[in-house]
Amino acid sequence: MGTIGDAGEFGLIARLTRRLPQGPDVRLGPGDDAAVVAAPDGRVVATTDLLVEGRHFRRDWSGPYDIGRKAAAQNLADVVAMGARPTALLVGFAAPPDTETQWAERLYDGLADECRAAGASVAGGDVVGAPGVMLAITALGDLGGAAPLTRSGARPGDVVAVRGRLGHAAAGLALLTEGRDGPAELIAAHRRPEPPYAAGEEARAHGATALLDVSDGLVQDLGHIAAGSGVRIEIDSSAVPVAEILGPDGLRHALTGGEDHAFAGTFPPNTVLPPHWTVIGRAGEGAGVHVDGHEPPSGAWDHFPT
Repeated sequence: MGTIGDAGEFGLIARLTRRLPQGPDVRLGPGDDAAVVAAPDGRVVATTDLLVEGRHFRRDWSGPYDIGRKAAAQNLADVVAMGARPTALLVGFAAPPDTETQWAERLYDGLADECRAAGASVAGGDVVGAPGVMLAITALGDLGGAAPLTRSGARPGDVVAVRGRLGHAAAGLALLTEGRDGPAELIAAHRRPEPPYAAGEEARAHGATALLDVSDGLVQDLGHIAAGSGVRIEIDSSAVPVAEILGPDGLRHALTGGEDHAFAGTFPPNTVLPPHWTVIGRAGEGAGVHVDGHEPPSGAWDHFPT
């Protein structure tokens, strides 16, 4: 198959863009100076993330397809957390020239398939040579005429609920760090998150007052809602969904583990939520996040550790 250096910039772009089907929101896809994406609402939800080899993924732990799906998922989940419908991704891809072309193609297959799962498309981007692999992802979305769901709308008395798996990605990372190869379900969760993309529309339909995706850990992320809304969030640890497969550290993983991209939100009191949402606490007067009335555990993800 050769390397991306052998293919050259434009040869690589041609090979990659052939793997990117375009949905109806993309009016002009790869091949011009810029893409054209429909914005029926008149506003565009936009978010961006960087994934750096050795920091956010390791090529000896994850294959290119899983890296692509993970890169897309974490950005698409941010759009959904705003109550928007994902429409497109723009992808900046940097890699060493000796990277196999097939590796890059599988990466883009993962990006495209995750977009398809969320109803979006990869509309364009850039490629460049670099000492290591890096992905810069920009995701776009459409609000469909509704107000965005932010972190600042929670009110005292609201219930706090989550949808999606918690702690699986963190447990998988711990297993890989320890050099273990199972349980396979947990390692797969670290390699490829599975955000429940329908959660944004569902949360809006049930009157959500605030919403976000759990990327840095449940406690830490709910802290953003507490700070943005000026409330105190009380979590009942006995109500937090902890899968048996997580083992004895399950609650810790569920409270502090990031990168599952579940969704956590606040809803008016007495809201009847669908069964795949779990009420885990309430918002009240005060500040911060408490678990069973105490200061929360530490260990949430930090991009700038000391």
